[in-house]
Amino acid sequence: RKAGKNPKGGLNAKGRASAKKQGMNLKRPVKSGDNPRRASFLARMGGMRGPEKKNGKPTRLLLSLRAWGASSKADAKRKAAAISKRNKAKKRKA
Repeated sequence: RKAGKNPKGGLNAKGRASAKKQGMNLKRPVKSGDNPRRASFLARMGGMRGPEKKNGKPTRLLLSLRAWGASSKADAKRKAAAISKRNKAKKRKA
């Protein structure tokens, strides 16, 4: 629904609350850092089919990538790989 969509991409608090009523447990976007959730999201969304722009306007896909700190699908894939690599290196040290 339009009321639950954040115009800058993703869902707002109302949208996440609505999803919770349906049994989902959605959390806020992680905009920076080496959070494994962020790496997973960027890798998944970076591989999505579909355009980044339609009629000169960014699609919901591109808006959500921006909300998670990526500027394009290619950037999302690069960042996901880099985050995963850093997280694996941290695990090996520990």
